[in-house]
Amino acid sequence: MDLTKPSQENVEYMIEAIKNKLKMASAAAMQASAFSVDHYEDIYDVYEVAMGSDRLSISQVEALVSELGRLRHK
Repeated sequence: MDLTKPSQENVEYMIEAIKNKLKMASAAAMQASAFSVDHYEDIYDVYEVAMGSDRLSISQVEALVSELGRLRHK
């Protein structure tokens, strides 16, 4: 998958990967379709942080989840 090209498909792929990595208990509330390609760069940044670490601290997970919440459609 080429994540260098902004697309809704890539957004959804990254959100699903982030949810799996963070093992989010509230993953159902964080549907990939709730994110827009308009925020692609920000979502990609969150994706890289989440995927770039073998282990994330509780505070890192909370920060990433908070950022995803900010990027969701209201």
